[in-house]
Amino acid sequence: MNEPKKKVMPIERIIKPFQAFLDKEASGGILLLLMTIVALAWANSPFADSYFHLWHTKLSIGVEKNQLNLSLHHWINDGLMAIFFFVVGLEIKREFLVGELSSFKKASLPIMAALGGMIFPALIYVAFNFGKEGISGWGIPMATDIAFAIGILALLGSRVPVSIKIFITALAIADDIGAVIVIALFYTSNISLLSLGIGGGILVLLIVANLSGIRNLLVYTLLGICLWLAFLFSGVHATIAGVLFAFTIPASARLNTAEFFNRSKKLIKDFDESGEEGPNVLSNENRQSIVQSLEENCEKIMTPLQRFEHGLHPWVSYLIMPVFALANAGVLLGENFFSSLTNSISDGIIFGLFFGKQIGIFLFTWLAVKFKIASAPAGVTWKQIYAAGILAGIGFTMSLFIANLAFSSEELLDISKVGILVASLLSGVIGYFVLKASLNKNSPDKAVN
Repeated sequence: MNEPKKKVMPIERIIKPFQAFLDKEASGGILLLLMTIVALAWANSPFADSYFHLWHTKLSIGVEKNQLNLSLHHWINDGLMAIFFFVVGLEIKREFLVGELSSFKKASLPIMAALGGMIFPALIYVAFNFGKEGISGWGIPMATDIAFAIGILALLGSRVPVSIKIFITALAIADDIGAVIVIALFYTSNISLLSLGIGGGILVLLIVANLSGIRNLLVYTLLGICLWLAFLFSGVHATIAGVLFAFTIPASARLNTAEFFNRSKKLIKDFDESGEEGPNVLSNENRQSIVQSLEENCEKIMTPLQRFEHGLHPWVSYLIMPVFALANAGVLLGENFFSSLTNSISDGIIFGLFFGKQIGIFLFTWLAVKFKIASAPAGVTWKQIYAAGILAGIGFTMSLFIANLAFSSEELLDISKVGILVASLLSGVIGYFVLKASLNKNSPDKAVN
């Protein structure tokens, strides 16, 4: 018996190509690249004034005297990016609980690789800028942009071993931990102990809510907003609130897998026995109730951490990061471009990200395997490890973010942006071709052991 043909709604025909694009791993990186190109083109067009004026536009939230009046650029970098760091914090917590950082054996290799990938770039930058005004930017080349790196891996498709994808992802997450620590310790302004104390009190409330078994996302959201406001006025960068907030989100479910299966099985059986087949359940109140119960079951087996991460990840990938790139990647590329390339700040960033990352990651990975501190990824060759180190030189989002914290001078910030863009482009293009060559079946290179 032939099943009835499913009716395709007109809107489905319209949005299907967009859904197919968003389902691809590389789509987030492609959007970032597109917004970077738009920012550069806009900032160097006859309409450049409108680009720079837009981000200085003031936006107020609140009533009368209780208003938060910040520039659009400030809202993006301190507000939207706090959500980005919240999702980063959720990913870090998940990796520590059940992922590639959940045991010493699993975590040792990516952590060692990340250490090398942070130490060498910072040292190279300092060598270029020691005793100069640009020395405060030493943290810029320490960061890795996971979206771009994973996007390039996706361009090579299934040829890339799963183990190298896991290695780069775990490495980038360990790198994020380092970046968060650097921002918290070294890129803060004057500290307000009162605001920081209020933030600490809210953090305690969040921990108590977790330990008390509260799983309502609204409760955590409201407390999280209060935590962000406290940090915004404390002098510690507001995005750190996002990471701390993430660590307080419960990672346990109300139902275990056996309970979920048994309840769902009974509900499906009840659904089947509650009426005839039809186009919808609007005419059957019993089936509506069963569907509602199934939905509640699905919510109960998903931890608040999963629900937050699942709900926010698309917003971060397809809105927050592209908007951040649009607001921060615009830099004048006129006659000052080539002079910027010879500046110690941009040179420190380029050499740090491109050479420092690949040397540090490869060397520390080799040392970890050689001295049996960590186990090598299965089926991965040394060429692929080296290619991963090159790809980690794509600093972009995190590097731009740290650059905004490091430099208050527009001139120095623009110079650093040139270095970040050039280094990220070099790392992405060369890393792609080196990894592609390493995937050649005729390659004589042996797997790491």
